[in-house]
Amino acid sequence: MPHDDSLILTLVAGFVLAFVLGLLANRLKLSPLVGYLLAGVAVGPFTPGWVADSSLAAQLAEIGVILLMFGVGLHFSVADLLKVRRVAAPGALVQIGCATALGWIVGRLLGMAHAEAALFGLTLSVASTVVLLRALEERGAVKSEAGRVAVGWLIVEDLVMVLALVLVPLVAVRGGVEARDIALGVGGALAQIALFVGLMMVVGSRVLPWLLVRIAHTRSRELFTLGVLAIALGIAYLAYAVFGASFALGAFVAGVVLSSSPLGQNAAERSLPLRDAFAVLFFVSVGMLFDPRVVLERPVAVISTVLIVLVGKSLAALAITTLFRMPRRDGFLVAASLAQIGEFSFILAGVGLALGVMGRETHDLILAAALISIVANPFVFRLADWLCRRPPDALPATE
Repeated sequence: MPHDDSLILTLVAGFVLAFVLGLLANRLKLSPLVGYLLAGVAVGPFTPGWVADSSLAAQLAEIGVILLMFGVGLHFSVADLLKVRRVAAPGALVQIGCATALGWIVGRLLGMAHAEAALFGLTLSVASTVVLLRALEERGAVKSEAGRVAVGWLIVEDLVMVLALVLVPLVAVRGGVEARDIALGVGGALAQIALFVGLMMVVGSRVLPWLLVRIAHTRSRELFTLGVLAIALGIAYLAYAVFGASFALGAFVAGVVLSSSPLGQNAAERSLPLRDAFAVLFFVSVGMLFDPRVVLERPVAVISTVLIVLVGKSLAALAITTLFRMPRRDGFLVAASLAQIGEFSFILAGVGLALGVMGRETHDLILAAALISIVANPFVFRLADWLCRRPPDALPATE
């Protein structure tokens, strides 16, 4: 009797192609994310050949988002953020504002509605955690002052995006009604989410670490790994089904709660392999949505979008770090680190697409900008290194 093998084929094609193209990208000194995205393009509906099951890929990608956000929460450190808050917090907020404004202007010029243009700009404002950390690790700069500022900056961006993932669906589903009704609906939903976060911080912070310790006492690696995944997925579903929050927010809060546990680091290590594997499927599924024809059919729009990411964000970051009197080399390192977009951009764009706020063409512009900016990021760092070696009076003013 024949059986449905679409799940197996999707997993095989996704992992094998992602590995081959990711390895090739790594050999070319590019981020493996480029390979993962191109693997999705190869098995997507817009290129010839076999097409993967897009609905299955989307569900597997959702698991990747949950585990990715769980990992962000596990590595979230309030103490590290407070150390660089003087630069990172205002810097991230100002840069998000600048990038969103630039995106709105470009979007309006491209014929987008106000809401779509604003969401378009917001998706371009946040950098990829994966790309940023990899770039800093290659330069041994994670623990440097500039590295700490860049990571703190990224944490603030991530927090803003988590909030955006909560607010965008609430506002979108209430389109066409009065502002008062929108405010009441958003306020009620935020109250539910605040209740969830409060319960997690008060009850979860006691129960979940205790539960992890009890699981650790079994001395079973498999049970501990399974327990960590059960907590991540279970809390994510609880947040979605009971409190009306997103899977991503639920997983993030679960990670934050466990990060303060003595076994938080072990939990991060245990979840890392599956997190990486499903994160790969997330990027593959994003690549499946990308229509390469947008680069040929709308070159001006693609170039404008890429310039916001590579030039607009970098100049905003450089101006902010100069204003706070950071050393020139550190300022250039921070600016180069943030000159790309990634995970949250894909997640937010996907939400906008699903809600009908964002059109397919705009979604393709964001994916094109992500691919190009990730490919260009190593060259941005080389440009930053070259500019650092030039005499200060030979550089353009940043204030």
